[in-house]
Amino acid sequence: MSQSVTGTISALVVDDEQLAREELSFLLRDFPEVEIVQTATNGLEAVKLIERLEPDLVFLDVQMPGLDGLGVIARVRASGAIPPHFILTTAFDQYAVEAFRLEALDYLLKPIEKERLAETVARARRIIEDKQQAQEKAAEAAESAAPVPSKFIVQRSKLLVRSNNKNLIVDAHDLIYATIDDGMITVVTAHFEGQSNYRTIEELQSNLDPNLFWRAHRSFLVNINKIKEVIPWFKSSFQLKMDDKKQTEIPVSRIQTRRLRELLKI
Repeated sequence: MSQSVTGTISALVVDDEQLAREELSFLLRDFPEVEIVQTATNGLEAVKLIERLEPDLVFLDVQMPGLDGLGVIARVRASGAIPPHFILTTAFDQYAVEAFRLEALDYLLKPIEKERLAETVARARRIIEDKQQAQEKAAEAAESAAPVPSKFIVQRSKLLVRSNNKNLIVDAHDLIYATIDDGMITVVTAHFEGQSNYRTIEELQSNLDPNLFWRAHRSFLVNINKIKEVIPWFKSSFQLKMDDKKQTEIPVSRIQTRRLRELLKI
């Protein structure tokens, strides 16, 4: 997640009503520790943005057409990803029990009062800071205990990529990045993109040179030699502009930010 070392908390505001999104965004302006990274108008859009942006907080309307707020929480948790902290917002109080069953951080009734919002933000900040410190300690322990790769692991120099109904053989060094969405891995090179026959990003990464390919984000594997630009994002995190035709910008997860600094001596 993208909380910065200066204490900024990244937040996503989700509501199908424009006025509700604008009112909450306006209230949050009085809390400089909270930075709204994006807004979403429905549950499906929210799930996509949560996966891509890894916000610390999600202010989530309960009643929305299609996928409602409770469905968003269930889908994010079912994905196996580390979920953000959810703060449910609604004009009805009958969802409170379900909200806390799903371990929502808080439950705000509309119209949201500034004093009540202040309590929620303060609580969120305490919890997120404690979680961040625990994650950093766990990451340091994992790095120090990481096993030395076996010399017998086979590193692939060629990849099979399916594009336009053709099975193409690609030199691994030509891979710019790979991403996974809905269980499908897309491989991007300088000249084309297509689907890989690997089932997970982890499986693909384990077959490639670890000195060349880096898991910048849980959904992205990048070739470090194909990074065109490092873009500061928020106050302590970054995005990577890749050297493909679209100059795709890829987020760097908070945990991997330190690795990026080490790789590029930032």
